[in-house]
Formats: sequence, structure tokens, C-alpha cells
Amino acid sequence: MTLLIQASYLIAAVLFILGLKQMSSPVTARRGIVWAGAGMVLATLATFATPEILGSEQATTNIILIIIAIAIGGGYAWTSGKKVAMTDMPQMIAMYNGMGGGAAAAIAAVELLKATREAGHDLTGSATIGTTLGADVAILGILGAIIGTISFSGSIIAWAKLDGRMNRSRLLPSQHVVNAVLALVTLGFAVAIYFNADVSLIIVFFALALVLGIFITVPVGGADMPVIISLFNALTGLAVGFEGYVLGNAAMIVAGIVVGSAGSLLTQLMAKAMNRSVANVFFAGVGTGDSTAAGDGAAGVMKEIQAQDAGILMAYASQVIIIPGYGMAVAQAQHKIWELTQLLDEKGVKVKFAIHPVAGRMPGHMNVLLAEAGVPYDKIYDMEDINADFKNTTVALVIGANDVVNPSAKNDSSSPLFGMPILDAIKAENVIVIKRGRGAGFSGVENPLFFADNAKMLFGDGQKAAAELIQAVKEL
Repeated sequence: MTLLIQASYLIAAVLFILGLKQMSSPVTARRGIVWAGAGMVLATLATFATPEILGSEQATTNIILIIIAIAIGGGYAWTSGKKVAMTDMPQMIAMYNGMGGGAAAAIAAVELLKATREAGHDLTGSATIGTTLGADVAILGILGAIIGTISFSGSIIAWAKLDGRMNRSRLLPSQHVVNAVLALVTLGFAVAIYFNADVSLIIVFFALALVLGIFITVPVGGADMPVIISLFNALTGLAVGFEGYVLGNAAMIVAGIVVGSAGSLLTQLMAKAMNRSVANVFFAGVGTGDSTAAGDGAAGVMKEIQAQDAGILMAYASQVIIIPGYGMAVAQAQHKIWELTQLLDEKGVKVKFAIHPVAGRMPGHMNVLLAEAGVPYDKIYDMEDINADFKNTTVALVIGANDVVNPSAKNDSSSPLFGMPILDAIKAENVIVIKRGRGAGFSGVENPLFFADNAKMLFGDGQKAAAELIQAVKEL
């Protein structure tokens, strides 16, 4: 039975890796999700047969509790996954990622409390958590507890910001200093519980880690949420891998390492796309209440254009590049934009889509939206592949995007966005911006592009504006 369980875990691990590989391309992503899901089902079924579950005196109770937990969690995930709007997907990802970190932390808490109880039974009084579990298991278990707990509470804050429940960050005085002191105190308690099997120390340790996760996420600006989600995903994977080692579960170890490494790589790539370090993401606060004043130097008048005129301009263009952002997701305008693209194609206009690595509220958000609308993959270009093409473009159509086309990132050293690579929409012959109002974007930084000589604003809801453009093109 042990051999069968380990073989099942090995097959599950292979399915996880193959599934992740398939997810690297939009063409095979759906297949990758199915493969990884099959691996998770196999690992779960194998866990039912482990001696700790099936061979214990409470085997029946254990199995019933597991089935109830799977039914509750799986049922909720199934129903919420069916109902969730695409615009709410980022906060759902943040929440579910936090649950993964919380689960790893819960495993650590159970193992630490069990070790505390066993150490208390040692009549010599010399037993500690470190000696009871073994140095390697204890250290990795405690590290997994810290990382998982931080990921849990930090992901909840990320969810609150993305869901609009925390619109502006209210920082404590010297917030980063407070965070540094709190981190040191938390680590101090981590060392203390290694040498002292005391339940009260464990409780305080987890409470401090929860608060630390909240405090380090609060200063992070809304514009940096995609990076934070990716980072917490990596941390959750790392915590799961550590706790897998504590439990001796090969599937958890492999899955945790794969998720942790993939999440770490994605975090670095996204930070690089913003020309910033991960540390800068945590400490700069782009999108908090402190950074909104930056970029106020943008001056001028926004020139409005009517849908009829914009439609004529696009219908007679040689090339149109469409730049989608989160506003397109909010308006659920992706289907109308694809319909507009098809009309322009019929008129001989070359249409491309330009995607910034951090467009939207999570990695790949815009790609998912466009794929859902049926946009072919060969029309979708990454930033580095299309930026040189803007100078040969008649119209750059910006819908719901702001920060990823903000020229101040290149030419205003006082801007919080300075240094972040952007889509060079301003280099197009004409720029049409579909926007609901005249306010700044999610980062709170004003965009000089909207005042540029070659830029015109098409105000209104994204879907309504796209429908008006479609009608204008049809009438030609």
C-alpha cells in the first residue's frame, strides 16, 4: 500500500509539472488545467489510504471529516467559480491563494501543537519542539508557518484592495519601520518556540505573523497588485513545500516547489517589466494615498472626439493597435472590441492587440479576456514585440488602460511610475482613448498622454463606446 501511495504521488507530481508546462501557452492552457486537476484528484485519493488516515483508531471519523471538508470547499469553489465575473477574477485568485497559505499555516500549527504535547510528556523535561520533531523538520515547519500565515493575511488585504473594500491605504507613522520591528519580533518568537514547547508562545507567534502579513501589504499601492498576487502565490507554494516535508508527503513537496519556483520567476519577470525591484514594489507605495499627488504636473486640455469621427478615422486607417486595460474588463467590452476588429479587417485595416505585462489586475488578465471573446492568438502581441510598430500606426485605440501607456514613466523622474517600460501609444499618428471620465488611473497618477496633441478622448462606458464605433464603421 505504501508503494502504491508513493507511486500515486509521483504520478500526481508529474501531472502537476506537465500541467504547468501546458499553461505556458494560451493554446494549451485549458489542457494544462485539466492535467493538473487530475493530478490533484489522484493525490487526494491516495491520501485517503495513508496509514495516518486509514490506519488510525479514528479512521472512520477521519474519512468522514475529509469528505465533509472536500464537499464544503469543492462545492463552494464550483458554485462561486461558475458565477464569478471576469472583472472579479483577480480578487478571487487573491482569496483562493490566501486560502492555500492559510492551509499550510494550519498544518504547521497542528504539527507544532502536537510536538508541544509530546514534549510535555517527556519526564526528563529536556524535550523541545526542535528535539521532538528533529531540527530540520522543526525549522522548515516554523518557516512554513511564517510564510503561509503572511501569505494568508496579506492575500486578504490584496483581495480587499482589488474588491474596492480598501480604496486608499491608511498607513501608520513610519509604517516600514514598524514592519521591520514586527518582523524581527516575529522571528524572535519563531526561535523561542523552537527551544520552548509552550502553547502560548505558538499562539502569539501566529498572531504576530498574521499582523505582519497585513502590515507589509497595506503600504503596497494598487498599481502593484499584480506583482503582489504573484509573490504571495510563490510564498504559498513555498509554505506548502515546507509543510510537505514536515508531513513526509512527496506530492506536497513537489507541488509546492513547482508553484514556488514558477511564482518567483513570474514575480521577477513582472517586476522587470516595471523596471523595479520586488523590494521597491513593497516600499514605493505606487497607488497609495501618498503617491496620488505625483504626476500633477500634467497640464493641458483633453480634446474630446465623437464616436462617428473616431469610427471614420479607424475605418480608413492602414493599421490600428488596440491597447486593452482593466476598464475594458469592467465594461465587459471585449466582445464588442472583437466585433469592431472583424469589421476593420473586412475593410482592409490591419489590427493588432498590444498587451503590457502588468495590464489588468493579475498576470495574463487581458489575454484571458481577449481569448474569451475569440480574438486569435496571432493578433495579440507582447510589449517588446509591438512597441517599435507604433510609429507606423495610424490609430492607437486605448480602452480602459492608463498607467501602461503613461509617458511620464519615461520622461518625468518625479513620477512614481518613472522607469517602468510602457506601451508607446503616444508615438502613433493618432491616439483615441475610451475612458469613463477625466480622472487618473488605478495608480492615481495623472497621464500626460490624454493631453497630447495627437490624442483625443472618447468618453463613456467602454461597451457603449465600442458599440458606437461599430455602428460608425458599419455606416461607411
